[in-house]
Amino acid sequence: MSQSYDYIIIGAGSAGCLLANRLSKNPRNSVLLLEAGGPDSNMNIHIPGAYLKIHKSKQDWGFWTEKQKNVLNRKIYLPRGKTLGGSSSTNAMAYVRGNAEDYNTWAELGNYGWGYKDVLPFFKKSENHAQIDKVDSDYHGSSGELSVSLPTKFKTPYVDGFIKACKKYGIPENDDYNGFTQNGVGVAQSTIKDGKRHSSASAFLKPVLNRPNLKAITHAKVCKIILKGKEAIGLEYLKGSNKFQVNVEKEIIISAGAFQSPQILMLSGIGDFSELKKYGIDCLHELKGVGKNLQDHLFYPICAKSKTQEGINHYISPLNQLKAAWNYFVNKKGVFCVGPLEGMAFFDLTQSSEKVNFQLHFSPICIDDKYGYDAYDLYDFPKKDGFTILPTLLHPKSRGTVSLASSNPKNAPIIQPNFLQEKDDLDQLVSGGKLVFKLMNDEALKKYKLRDGLPINRDSENFLIDHIKKTLETVYHPVGTCKMGIDNMAVVDPLLKVHGISKLRVVDASIMPKIVSGNTNAPVYMIAEKAAEMILNN
Repeated sequence: MSQSYDYIIIGAGSAGCLLANRLSKNPRNSVLLLEAGGPDSNMNIHIPGAYLKIHKSKQDWGFWTEKQKNVLNRKIYLPRGKTLGGSSSTNAMAYVRGNAEDYNTWAELGNYGWGYKDVLPFFKKSENHAQIDKVDSDYHGSSGELSVSLPTKFKTPYVDGFIKACKKYGIPENDDYNGFTQNGVGVAQSTIKDGKRHSSASAFLKPVLNRPNLKAITHAKVCKIILKGKEAIGLEYLKGSNKFQVNVEKEIIISAGAFQSPQILMLSGIGDFSELKKYGIDCLHELKGVGKNLQDHLFYPICAKSKTQEGINHYISPLNQLKAAWNYFVNKKGVFCVGPLEGMAFFDLTQSSEKVNFQLHFSPICIDDKYGYDAYDLYDFPKKDGFTILPTLLHPKSRGTVSLASSNPKNAPIIQPNFLQEKDDLDQLVSGGKLVFKLMNDEALKKYKLRDGLPINRDSENFLIDHIKKTLETVYHPVGTCKMGIDNMAVVDPLLKVHGISKLRVVDASIMPKIVSGNTNAPVYMIAEKAAEMILNN
């Protein structure tokens, strides 16, 4: 006989862990949380400085795009967290909310209740900012579970040079890009607590796993949602070679991310009839928007080796890793206490207004000065210190799709993002690169720079286009594939309920109708916080 739960959550990532916490707070609600990956027991997950060691590990789904015809037919790597905490256990720990206008745009598209004034309280609810006195307290929380902090245990001088150079080129200094205004440059805010990564599992799930009404199962791969007419009544999942069925009393919430949430819907017979027919899946409910509207941020590196050894690269050698580990575990200080990002800049690329349409990521790591390196392999990086500025496309016009490769839930979906399909996307990246070379040549950064390893014509249009196509990567911020809205391509309504199906919601980055102006982890926490309130007030 199948077990039954009030709420079943698919995916113990950023959204799923928060939802499990909120929905199980009432002891009368029984909650089941299913995670396809394993426990977050890999030590490298919890050490911020070990960030690059998690990619291409057992804790990474390791997806790839289809060949990208506008990017030299390259397949682009798409890391996704496969463990408790999901991608919050594997990401670069940047805490960025985006721009107020992002959410006002969502509301203007017909998503009532999702304007900036509506969502700000939910950002604040989750947050516990460690330096609340150094940020705008009207925009931050200090009593939530998720720790957000500014760097205190390790900092390179390069980031100060980056901030000074940006100011000289019209980007104002901003101590809090998550506050009153996003426009400006400053040091990164990160989900780090006492020198350790603060993932959704650490913040929201582990502290409440002793609740008798909450059950979390790892290595549980969901096969499909079970429908009775237009109502979700349960689901099937695999654990090892065994298949299990569980029933739901109140709601199933899919929080499997922008690649796998639409995959689960399609495997369940919810999607575009013609897509499902290819794989012999009965279309039980047609929603043409499932898997469409895929968006992601893109960036590429412009690197420089430095004259001084004050960065991170020299810690890659085994001996220096041991020294850094000693400083980390014994003194609770040093390079292992921080993530790979030190600075952020948000601005108008034309520099004609204070609107935000472009971003620079600043890293005190020289990623490389040659082509053909692996951006996800720490040991493919130079051993000499340096820094990297990554021009980042915030508002891509190109749109892609996620579709099924087969009816087998164990197979990865087909991910076709159509990167740089729209010429404006490439034009913006080129313009961003030209600005970065100006910053690199400003005295504030130039005094540290040994060389940038690029040819003399590096700021020409043709060189930058070639460089972009050879080095472009995703910022792994996929969104939009189960978009929220009221049009005929929307998958969920403004309450995040799947259109036309009762007792089924999607709660993760896939519901974003349009990608936000910055890293996406913080907005996912907000989405989950708001969803929890809507579910409990249903």
